[in-house]
Amino acid sequence: MNQLNELDYGTPAKPAGQTVTLEIDGVSVDVAAGTSVMRAAVEAGINVPKLCATDSLEPFGSCRLCLVEIEGKKGYPASCTTPCEPGMKVRTQTPKLADIRRGVMELYISDHPLDCLTCPTNGNCELQDMAGVTGLREVRYGYEGENHLKMKKDESNPYFTYDPSKCIVCNRCVRACEETQGTFALTIDGRGFESRVSAGQMQDFMDSECVSCGACVQACPTATLTEKTVIMLGQAEHSAITTCAYCGVGCSFKAEMKGNQVVRMVPHKDGQANHGHSCVKGRFAWGYATHKDRITKPMIRSKITDPWREVSWDEALTYAAGEFRRIQAKYGKDSIGGITSSRCTNEETYLVQKLVRAAFGNNNVDTCARVCHSPTGYGLKQTLGESAGTQTFDSVMQSDVIMVIGANPVAAHPVFASQMKRRLRQGAKLIVVDPRTTDMVKSPHVQAAFHLKLRPGTNVALITALAHVILSEGLEKPDFVAERCDQKSYADWKEFVLRPENSPEMMAAVTGVPAEQLRGAARLYATAANGAIYYGLGVTEHAQGSTMVIGIANLAMATGNVGREGVGVNPLRGQNNVQGSCDMGSFPHELPGYRHVSDSTVRGEFEQMWGVTLSPEPGLRIPNMFDAALDGSFMGLYCEGEDIVQSDPNTQHVTAAMAAMECIVVQDLFLNETAKYAHVFLPGSSFLEKDGTFTNAERRISRVRKVMPAKAGKSDWEVTVALSNALGYPMNYSHPSQIMDEIAALTPTFHGVSYAKLEQAGSLQWPCNEEAPQGTPIMHIGQFVRGKGKFINTQYFATDEKVTLKFPLILTTGRILSQYNVGAQTRRTENVEWHSEDRLEIHPHDAEDRGIKDDDWVGIESRAGQTVLRATVTERVQPGVVYTTFHFPESGANVITTDNSDWATNCPEYKVTAVQVMPVSQPSAWQKQFSRFTEQQLKLLQGQAEQAEAAVTK
Repeated sequence: MNQLNELDYGTPAKPAGQTVTLEIDGVSVDVAAGTSVMRAAVEAGINVPKLCATDSLEPFGSCRLCLVEIEGKKGYPASCTTPCEPGMKVRTQTPKLADIRRGVMELYISDHPLDCLTCPTNGNCELQDMAGVTGLREVRYGYEGENHLKMKKDESNPYFTYDPSKCIVCNRCVRACEETQGTFALTIDGRGFESRVSAGQMQDFMDSECVSCGACVQACPTATLTEKTVIMLGQAEHSAITTCAYCGVGCSFKAEMKGNQVVRMVPHKDGQANHGHSCVKGRFAWGYATHKDRITKPMIRSKITDPWREVSWDEALTYAAGEFRRIQAKYGKDSIGGITSSRCTNEETYLVQKLVRAAFGNNNVDTCARVCHSPTGYGLKQTLGESAGTQTFDSVMQSDVIMVIGANPVAAHPVFASQMKRRLRQGAKLIVVDPRTTDMVKSPHVQAAFHLKLRPGTNVALITALAHVILSEGLEKPDFVAERCDQKSYADWKEFVLRPENSPEMMAAVTGVPAEQLRGAARLYATAANGAIYYGLGVTEHAQGSTMVIGIANLAMATGNVGREGVGVNPLRGQNNVQGSCDMGSFPHELPGYRHVSDSTVRGEFEQMWGVTLSPEPGLRIPNMFDAALDGSFMGLYCEGEDIVQSDPNTQHVTAAMAAMECIVVQDLFLNETAKYAHVFLPGSSFLEKDGTFTNAERRISRVRKVMPAKAGKSDWEVTVALSNALGYPMNYSHPSQIMDEIAALTPTFHGVSYAKLEQAGSLQWPCNEEAPQGTPIMHIGQFVRGKGKFINTQYFATDEKVTLKFPLILTTGRILSQYNVGAQTRRTENVEWHSEDRLEIHPHDAEDRGIKDDDWVGIESRAGQTVLRATVTERVQPGVVYTTFHFPESGANVITTDNSDWATNCPEYKVTAVQVMPVSQPSAWQKQFSRFTEQQLKLLQGQAEQAEAAVTK
């Protein structure tokens, strides 16, 4: 049977409760009340023919193949929509049913192309399967009459084709779009014989509201909706389960392969984070792994103005190690450091921080979490006792009120957004706190009860005002606070919060949010049976990012919304393994498991295992590394899988620091912006070329499995091992499972984690140890990790980044669905057809004042620099606020962001930059410099390719 039939079990089983006993084909079956006859039959080992039924969708009963006979009932009811009743006697196979099913199939086939041998789904088509099951051998109806066989294909989508001539109008694609994705982009147009699936108002897929999540393709039982890769390459011959390398949802996929070639990525129905759903990035945008821009040979050069020279792995690693030792001999032990990657596996990240600490001999290691979620780690550790989110994604299905602060899950975490929207359609209420009208505020069948459209930079004022309402109106949960929280800290916090200056009326002038809206939102959240908070970079990337995380935790504790299903404090992590990179000890003050380097007992455990003496002094954070480079004391950097030149703020400052260093080693897939300043380039490996684990935003550890050989000959973990060995510190691993065993031995929250257990369980959520051998889906049940929850005052301080007559607008930034982070991966896929440039969103009033029209080029100038983008005039942003994404290096979004940062963690204040925007006719000075530099790099690569070709010819 085809792969889709792995999903097709009729309606999902109902929750355990009252049971009923019935008889199906003479077999006695006990099932939960409400279970469909089809599901009961499957549980009895009896397969009923079907086309429109699947366990991922609600029953529909349109195909008429799953008809059954029920003793005492007239007609032939559809088994997928008929609930079981006590004593029911069902027959699924009778001569009459066989005749009906054969007739139904004959009608389907009579309006279906006779191209089974050349059909791309040949051997994987449910229509073919059901024709065989029903015994259909010939079709009496010819094609002379009315049919749909010459309907035009829609090839507009870059990833899949829509062939309406093959459509059987089973409605599965429409229902998948509605129930699974929640976009409602597909409908059935026309009636009777003229019924056909329509994207939007009879539009092409690319012109409709379709978000290309692939749910419709996955649901289609015929070749109506088919991946273009399947059409081009044919059906796969084997597959492996792995984990997506994009956002922090951590979707599980089945990589379907032909030899070493990926045919398609199919969302894995048993994936515990995604349950068989996906987004356009994970489902389709994996072509970057084999893109022509991949660098597959190590390269070195003495100066960044020299051409790259291809060398062997041994020469590159020996050169890098020699340079690092030379620098340390000249400038001291602390003159070099490393940056781990949130795109790499836990095992690879662990090895990089181990290399820095054991081979470099210092703690100068940091990660991209510095510029995104470092305030999460600090704020949650201080209040709750653990640096991670509290819930599973599935927990949202028990939430009654959901507050989304500074996040746009529809764009950045789309699979979780679909689940959240499903809960909202069931009746949960939504509060959105965001200066911009995001896709969460209003979408099909979902509308926020409150949209608190605050001014950028005033998060802390708003969260304290929400707390003021809850405490002043007696909406807190005193029993929870008394039992679970530190009383002195609570008393101090309560006295602070109830000060008159923290009231919504007083804070309205600061936040821009009317007091009555804020009071309404506070009451809705506080009085909910289950209130959950989800937040993103709009919380953390502020000067008071850590304070805001603390404020969110305060609010959850005061209302008792921690420690059970449907509640919690939930950071939506941006990159696929940013949670894991933090867990693995990527911060300069913490060893794996968030334990401070100054703790001699903890340090002793690592020293014994690693065989070295470790420094007790915290190392340099990324911003400190830049400053030290300009001071002449930090001269060497090992940067694995991060493009810090594009991603970090105040680009001019970053590039000046990079240019000042004497040896930069970049390990990555492509020659990125950071590689322009590198002296050694070590080819990286994609997630398809390695074994390991990722940890998603819900602390879920999932396996990553190698499905093709590493294009450069080494996976990333092997490169780090080889570099360490070249430095004289031996690392001896033959497989990443051995690295995980070491992690588990040294990290209390991972003591119970092993590859064997992951294979058995599918995934595990840490803490997974002696106290929780099967993992911990929900944190802080019964008590907080730190014991008593701690309340901390959240005094609001206005950011130093002030609007003035010269810079009257506030720029904030975010992401878009089709692109990912700095775009290194998605820009090298067909996703650029949706979003090929970063644009500046500006309100019509601000645009009119400046004479700016849609699509005009505009210059954006801040205190840090200037760049040029095209304008989109829209009311999604409020007057006085402009917005852009940061996926394309030529846009220079971080050329204009300043080096203001969070007081506790140095997380940059990306979300608040004072700017002026005016029409222009040419690129900025920085963009001209970027273009020249890019042209030079391309010439170097072209010359390198010509030399290689000449050598081969010779």
